[in-house]
Amino acid sequence: MSAPDAASPADALPAWRALLDCGFAQVDDVLPDCLAEAQASLSPAGLQAYLEQGRFLGKMGRGPEPLLIFLQEWPQIARLLGEGALAPVMATVRALWKSPNGKAITPFLQSLAAVARRLPTQDQLQHYLDLSLDLMERTSGSIHGIHKTYASPGLPVFFQQAPQLLAQLSLGGLRHWTDYGVRNHGHHPPRQIEYFSLQSPDSRAVLQRERHGTLLLDHTRQLELYLRALWQDDDLLVPYSTVLDTQRRPMPYYDAQGIRLPDVYDTLHGVAGIDRYRAALAHMAAHRRWSTPQFADNYSPLQRLAIECFEDARVETLALRLYPGLRRLFLALHPRPEEGECDPATQACLRHRLALFSRAVLDPAHGYTDGPLNDFVQRFHALLAQNESSTADMAQLALAWVARTRRQSDQLAKTYFDNTEVSYRDDNRHLWRFHELSDDEEQFEPPPSSSTDEVQALPPRHYPEWDYQSQTYRPDWVSLYERLHPAGNPADIDQLLLQHSALAKQLKRLLDLLKPQDKVRVRYQEEGSELDLDVALRSLIDWRAGQTPDTRINMSHRSDGRSIAVTLLLDLSESLNEPVAGSDQTVLQLSRQAVSLLGWAIEELGDRFAIAGFHSNSRHEVRYLHIKGFEEHWDETVKARLAAMQAGWSTRMGAAMRHAAHYLGAQQADKKLLLVLTDGQPADVDVTDERLLIEDARQAVQELDQQGLFSYCISLDPQADSYVRDIFGRQYTVIDRIERLPEQLPRLFMALTR
Repeated sequence: MSAPDAASPADALPAWRALLDCGFAQVDDVLPDCLAEAQASLSPAGLQAYLEQGRFLGKMGRGPEPLLIFLQEWPQIARLLGEGALAPVMATVRALWKSPNGKAITPFLQSLAAVARRLPTQDQLQHYLDLSLDLMERTSGSIHGIHKTYASPGLPVFFQQAPQLLAQLSLGGLRHWTDYGVRNHGHHPPRQIEYFSLQSPDSRAVLQRERHGTLLLDHTRQLELYLRALWQDDDLLVPYSTVLDTQRRPMPYYDAQGIRLPDVYDTLHGVAGIDRYRAALAHMAAHRRWSTPQFADNYSPLQRLAIECFEDARVETLALRLYPGLRRLFLALHPRPEEGECDPATQACLRHRLALFSRAVLDPAHGYTDGPLNDFVQRFHALLAQNESSTADMAQLALAWVARTRRQSDQLAKTYFDNTEVSYRDDNRHLWRFHELSDDEEQFEPPPSSSTDEVQALPPRHYPEWDYQSQTYRPDWVSLYERLHPAGNPADIDQLLLQHSALAKQLKRLLDLLKPQDKVRVRYQEEGSELDLDVALRSLIDWRAGQTPDTRINMSHRSDGRSIAVTLLLDLSESLNEPVAGSDQTVLQLSRQAVSLLGWAIEELGDRFAIAGFHSNSRHEVRYLHIKGFEEHWDETVKARLAAMQAGWSTRMGAAMRHAAHYLGAQQADKKLLLVLTDGQPADVDVTDERLLIEDARQAVQELDQQGLFSYCISLDPQADSYVRDIFGRQYTVIDRIERLPEQLPRLFMALTR
C-alpha cells in the first residue's frame, strides 16, 4: 500500500493512519501535526518510507515510545541530512532490535536529532552509527557457561550523552573516548555505566584530554562570513573526519556539493585552528577565482604533480596581492625544507624539489642557492609581473621545470615525504579534466564491429539492485552496456506515418492547441506593465457614479512556454515478437508505429525528448540502446534506428530506469518525464523469485521521485494490474486493445504534458 496523494494532510489522515497500522492510542494525538510537517518536508517517496518505517517501529514490541519519537523527530532530521539517511538509521535500529539491546532504541532515537545537528552530512552520521554498533558489540557479551547474552550496560547512557559529547569532541575524539571506556570498563557493568554517563573521574579526564582543537561546526557561520566578505564566494562548508578515514587520508577539496574541510583543526606551528581554516579557505577561494581546469590525459603523473604545485603557487601569489596579510599565515603553515635533505641515490626527490620551489616563491628570504631553482623562481615572478597569467601558462612553465630537473631516481618506488606536505592546500581534483566519452549519449561512436552481438563498444556501467528481503541494495550488481541502435531504412518509418495520415491530422489539431504562446496577458493587477483600458474605463464610471472603483486597472504579461524533457524507454524483450490477437501484426510492429507517431508529435511541439530501448540477458548483460538523443532532431538518422528496432531476451527494468534517469536528470527543464512502454512484468533468466525485480523496479521509481523525475508506465499486458501498481503506484495506464496503441500513445503523452 502506498501513501495517498491528497490536497491536505487532513484529507489523507485516515489513509495514512491505516498505512501506519498500529494500535497505540497515543499516536492519534500527535499524528496530524507530524504528518503535516512530514508532507511539507519529505518527497512522496520519502513520505512513503517514513510511514513504512513507522509501521515497523510500532510492531517491533518496544511499546509506543520509539514510534512516537520517530514520528516527531524524523522530518527535521531529513531536512538536515537528506532522506537517504533513513536507510542507515533504520539499519542501526534493526541491529539493536535483533540484539539484547532493544532498550537502547529509545535513547538512540531521542538523541538522533541533536546528533544530526552536530554531524550534518550522511558520511559523518554513518561514522557515528558505525561507532555505536561497534560499541554495542564490544560491550555486549555472554554469561560464562550459559547460552545467553546480556545487553551492553553503557550503550543506552552513551546515546543519552552523545549530543553533549559531540558538542565538545570531533568524531575522532569521540572514538578515542569510547575506546578508553571499553578497554578499561568493558567487563565491569557498574563502572561502564558511570563512564559512559560522564559520572566517573576518568571519563571526564579523558573527555578533557580529547577535547582539543577548533571544531568546524562551532565556527561555520564565522567562516562563511569570511568567505563571503573577502572573496565574494558563497558555498556550503561541509566537514569530514580525518581520524575515522585513515585509509584515504582526505585533504581539503571542493566539488559541486560544497567546500570540504576537516571537522577539527589543532594549533599548528603557532597558528590557531580558526586561522588554519581561514588559510585553507583563502587557498581554495583563489583556485575558484583564477584556476581553469586542464586536460590531464597527455601528462604523466610526475608532470601533473609539478603543474599542481606551480598553480598552487600562482593562485597564492595572486591572493597575496589582494590580501598581503595572508603571507604570515602561509609562511607559518608551509614547511621549510632544507637543501640536501633528500638523497637522490636512495629515494625519489621530486616532492622535495617541488616543496623547495613552492617555499622559495612564497618566501623572498628563502636563502636557497640551487641554480635551476632560483632560475625558475625568477621566471615564475617575471611571468606574473606581466599579468595574472593563466593555468595553461603555469603548465608550460612546470613542464619546462620537469624537463630541466628530471632525474633517474624520480622513478624509484621510495618517495621522500618529510617537510613536503602543505596542510592548508586542497587535493587539486578541480584542476583536471579527462578526455573520455561524454555522458551525453549523442557523443557515442558506433562500435567497430557491425555485429549486433557486439556489446563491448563502451565499458559497462554498474548499478545497484534492491533486495526486498534484506531491505538493502546489492552494490554494483548489474552490468549495463549502452550503444547506439543499429540503423535500418528510414523510408519504412515514413511509410508508417503515411498509413496513419488521418490520425496524424487529428493529432495536428490537438498539437496546435498545446503549442506554447510567447506571451499571455495577466489582467486585474494593481501594478503592471501597462494600463488595462477596459477595467480602467469601468473603474472611472464607478467612481463618477459614487461607487468604490476597482483599483486593479493594470495588466502584465507572462511567458507561456513549455519546459519539458521526456525520455521514452521501450521494453524490447522477446515477448514483443508475439502476434496481436485478431491482427496480422506483432506487438513490436505496433509499438514501432506508436513510437513513430509520438516522435513526430513531440518534434512538432518542440519538446526535448530522447528514445531508448532495453533488454537483458541476466544481471551481467543489460543492453541499453540509444535510438534518439536529446540533442538530435526527428530526422532520417533517428528514423533509421527506429526502423531497425528488434526484440529479444528479458526485462530487467530497474537498471534501465536508473540509467535513463542518469541522462534525463541532467536536462534543463521544469518538468522531466520518464515514459516506460512495456508489455510484461520485470523478469530475467537468472531470477527465480518473481517479486525480486518487481520490488527493484519499485525502488527505482522511488529513486526517480527523489530526484524530481516523474515516471509513468504504459503497459500492454492485460494482466498488468497484478504488479504494475506495486511498481508505479497510480502512475500507469494499461492498454488492453494493443491494436489501438498508435492512437492512444500520442494522446496519452499530450494529456500528461498538457
